[in-house]
Amino acid sequence: MLGSAPGLSGRWERLEPRPRARMLRQVLHAGLRTSFHALGRFVASHPVFFASAPVLLSILLGASFSRYRVEEDVESLLAPKHSLAKIEGNLVDSLFPMNRSKHALYSDLQTPGRYGRVIVTTRKGSVLDPVHLDTILKLHRRIYQMQVMVPAAGFNSFNYSFSYLCLPDDKNVCIIDDIIRAMEEIQAARTSNRSVPILRYPITQLADGRQAYIGHQLGGVQGWGPSGAVRGPGTGARGEGVRSARALQLTYYLQARGGLMDQVANQWEKAFCAELQHFAALHPKLGLYPSTSSSLRTDFQFSSVLARRPLLASLGVCGVLAVLCCSMRDCVRSKPWLGLLALLSITLSGLTAAGILNLTGATYNSTYLGIPFVMLGHGLFGSFEMLSSWRRTREDQHVKERVASVFEDVMLRFSGSTMLHLMTLGLAASPLTNMEAVRLFCRTAALAVTISYVYMLSFYSSCLVFTGYLETGYRHGCFCRRVPKPDRLDSKPAWYRCLMYTRYQDENQTTNPPHGVSHSHAHMANPNLTHTHAHTHPHTANNPAAHGHGHMANSTHTHPHPHTLSTANTDPHPPDSHLLLGCVRRCYGDWITNTYVKPFVVLLYLVYISFGLMGFLQVTQGSDPSALVAMDTATVLYTRAQQRYFSSYSPVIGFYIYESAPYWNASVQRDLLEYAKGFQRISWLEAYLNYLSDRNQSTSQPRENFTHTLRHSFLREPQFAHFADDIIFAERGQGEEPDVAASRIFLVAKTTENKREEMSVLLDTLRRLSLTSRVRFLIFNPSFVYLDRYAAAVSSPLRHSLLAVLFLLGLSSLAVVEPLVSVWLGLTLLSVQFGVLGFMTLWGVELDCMSVLCLISALGHSADCSGPLLCGFASGRGDSRTRWVRVALERHGVPSLQTLICYSAALVPVGSVRSNLTRTLFRCLTLTAGCSALHTLAFLPTLLTFLPPSKSRGHRPEGEGQRQEVECVEMNDSTRVVDQITTV
Repeated sequence: MLGSAPGLSGRWERLEPRPRARMLRQVLHAGLRTSFHALGRFVASHPVFFASAPVLLSILLGASFSRYRVEEDVESLLAPKHSLAKIEGNLVDSLFPMNRSKHALYSDLQTPGRYGRVIVTTRKGSVLDPVHLDTILKLHRRIYQMQVMVPAAGFNSFNYSFSYLCLPDDKNVCIIDDIIRAMEEIQAARTSNRSVPILRYPITQLADGRQAYIGHQLGGVQGWGPSGAVRGPGTGARGEGVRSARALQLTYYLQARGGLMDQVANQWEKAFCAELQHFAALHPKLGLYPSTSSSLRTDFQFSSVLARRPLLASLGVCGVLAVLCCSMRDCVRSKPWLGLLALLSITLSGLTAAGILNLTGATYNSTYLGIPFVMLGHGLFGSFEMLSSWRRTREDQHVKERVASVFEDVMLRFSGSTMLHLMTLGLAASPLTNMEAVRLFCRTAALAVTISYVYMLSFYSSCLVFTGYLETGYRHGCFCRRVPKPDRLDSKPAWYRCLMYTRYQDENQTTNPPHGVSHSHAHMANPNLTHTHAHTHPHTANNPAAHGHGHMANSTHTHPHPHTLSTANTDPHPPDSHLLLGCVRRCYGDWITNTYVKPFVVLLYLVYISFGLMGFLQVTQGSDPSALVAMDTATVLYTRAQQRYFSSYSPVIGFYIYESAPYWNASVQRDLLEYAKGFQRISWLEAYLNYLSDRNQSTSQPRENFTHTLRHSFLREPQFAHFADDIIFAERGQGEEPDVAASRIFLVAKTTENKREEMSVLLDTLRRLSLTSRVRFLIFNPSFVYLDRYAAAVSSPLRHSLLAVLFLLGLSSLAVVEPLVSVWLGLTLLSVQFGVLGFMTLWGVELDCMSVLCLISALGHSADCSGPLLCGFASGRGDSRTRWVRVALERHGVPSLQTLICYSAALVPVGSVRSNLTRTLFRCLTLTAGCSALHTLAFLPTLLTFLPPSKSRGHRPEGEGQRQEVECVEMNDSTRVVDQITTV
């Protein structure tokens, strides 16, 4: 036939692959459903084992909490793991270690192991006023003389003071801040009635002639102008006189040479904070804001301590709502215990995951606070879907068969959403992720989701079996007591009748036909016979919508005709249905699909996209680690004071020339001076060139003369001796002058309020300059570790996870899922992500590691909510789009709504925690729940009524195939199912 019509051959070849792909999907789909059906029967046959094994395993692994450890290295968590700044920092430490500095240290530049730092502010007046100046110097002496005892008790205890722990200079005296020396000179001049030396800002000259940078030690400065006029804070020129200062910063560096010294330094830091707290109580006119090397770690982990009680409250609120969502008016068919058992299953899975982490030596950090909510959203989705499917099964079936039908109907979708979770979290936990906090969180969350999935298949399913047996025996869903029949209830009080209200099976058969039975066959004489009337059509023989709703006792599938699904799939007891199901069926489904409501929903979606775009264009990166610690802690208070009083200048930037350079060459000198132009600088080269000019010597000398004068004249002058810390000499040979192998100068830039953004721009500019310069140099500051490639390190896990989800959806559409379902789900995930990212920016949330973690988990959460709705709609054939939207809302919209209600209520207590980290967590997860609810309950039901997939696909004209009527008669006895007789 094809040979006689050659023109049709090419057309047939083009159309051939599509039926094959559809057939492959149908075969795999049927195979997976059959496998889950067998798994459900197996679990229902051994409920005691599957209920007890997870509990015992959780108890055994929960005993491993004696190995609980907290992560102490916060920098490794919050800074990009692989960055150029870390490499540069290691090179700087190898060239100029902190212990090598014998004259001065810059608190904004050095990263010692241990230190104590305090910002002193005045309520009124200046810190340079005689009263405040004397008080601050008194505080300095008390800290200097403070002693700690290690061990705290015992005969072998020793007292350690700051003079023993400090970093010594070349005279074996503790290195202290230059502002202390300047204040001591001012105090001595006032005591001896001499003229007070002029204190200049930001670079001043001390009594020994040395120039010192005090821009990071004196804050809120008002200077004198050229004519004596007062200049505003931070507006002064280089070296102008200081009129007043509102803040002062002191830093005390400690040595940590070994385990004992580190323990002593740790005790000294605690005593330092206690001493400052006591001193602040005695001097209320001063404000003290301490910070130590352990403050960031302590305050970062303190969020977990603050969130303990709110998390328990979240669990309680979620439990109450889960019980209400599982309850019905019918006391037998109500399943309130399943709500609590679902939370118990999630809790047991979390305990098991924590035990595995403890046994493997993993550490905990405060970002793990988001993992319970990832498990909660996914676990509640699975439990409510299973309960909804259970209520759609036939009540005259055996419990094992009903559980098998639930597995066949739900587990394919639940497994698909679990795969999406694992794909997003797994790729973000891979070595491709450059942020350690994100990698650890996603690795732990993936483990928790996997265990939660296994426990949902085992523990929760066995609980469903037990409650199924209670329902079969007509026992109360809450009290497990057998409910008397209506004739015995009539003599009971009204409250008792209300409490024990139910419908018996014989009463159901006379009032409501069984699920899937046509009304024309409801007049059976034998009450033990149940009729199922089904119409099969050739093109609906493999209709996936029919699976799971017409299973006979021996697992024989019946495929109802699409035109009869509107009545066959309705709930058998409309008066006894769940409250939310009744609202969706009678009110919301008709309202959201109303012709006059659709334009307003589309308009709402356009508004949603507009505001999301507005926020998306304003996304800012939050690289400041203090934004992830608890509120009202030492780190936050110190950071606020520093931003308020010390924002006029940037931190001290080290300009390191790490290779030998011809410093005696005039062109090299000009290049280096040009690089430092525009900065406040402490430069040995500039001071040395001025030294040569003052002596009427040429700055361009031969190498030997240049180096000889530098070593034997310049560095031996008292005012220039401190520059010896900034130069490294390399020996050449016997009798030859050494070369300058490496050197450093210090630069300080004028900044505004957006200091971190300006530092990032400055870093990129100077790095580009270092690539073209003939002098090999690098720049470094400890804050560069957090700034360098932070945006790429934070956003790359989210990008990778999103691409992985889209790839998984595209791959699954070739074999398992309908292609249009994959397209719709991918667009929905993109829309939810876009909205959450935009709205969280408008809500004041920056793009840091915590918000990225929430965005990654939002992919799985939105797939949980919208995926079943799309699958339910796409699997239907025949009828109108509106009708199938309503059916999908009834079957899958209600479980999604129940999940969102419980999930949102669990977030409320977390919003009350006084922590920046939990505030970010609360806002991002709340937006995730809200955007997912909008798409699942409003946007998708409206858009699917007039966008593909079409419901008329697959229909053939009348006469192409004859419809067969199959009548199945099922004979029941006390065991419910005996045999099945089919007549055609």
